[in-house]
Amino acid sequence: MSPTTRPGPRTLTRRTLLAASAAGLAAAAAGCTSSPPVDERDTVTSAQADELAAQVGVQETLVRAYETAFDADPALAAAAGVLATQAEEQLDRLRAAAPGSSRSAAPPADAPPPGEGQAWLRAQVAAAASSHAAAALGQSGARAALLGSIAAGLRGHEARLA
Repeated sequence: MSPTTRPGPRTLTRRTLLAASAAGLAAAAAGCTSSPPVDERDTVTSAQADELAAQVGVQETLVRAYETAFDADPALAAAAGVLATQAEEQLDRLRAAAPGSSRSAAPPADAPPPGEGQAWLRAQVAAAASSHAAAALGQSGARAALLGSIAAGLRGHEARLA
């Protein structure tokens, strides 16, 4: 056998290493310059945008319902104040997801009957949760997840108010 020919696996030469590096660099550069694929779930139709804006109004009404119930029953405010804070945070997330939605001019919630503040608030929370859950079905992607998450959170509020 000649000293230049070796049996067994082929050894890596500098030339092979440079060629592989150049090919990898070219592939990486091509991958970095192409535009990312558009996820169809993130495309918003005008109907979806309108529905999401309507859900902002639903949540605004719920936040006002918390305020109204707490005004009518200060003991309820002490017991469920954290729920009102969560409802306001949910409203902020909805507003962020629905650019262009503005504060609605919905009338304030009617005051609950005397001694019925908690039951009245629970009904308001249940209605908002149902509205968000129904609207989630018409959305896609992150908007559907957001509405579903808020609806689930409100079901937790409803249970705590029981």
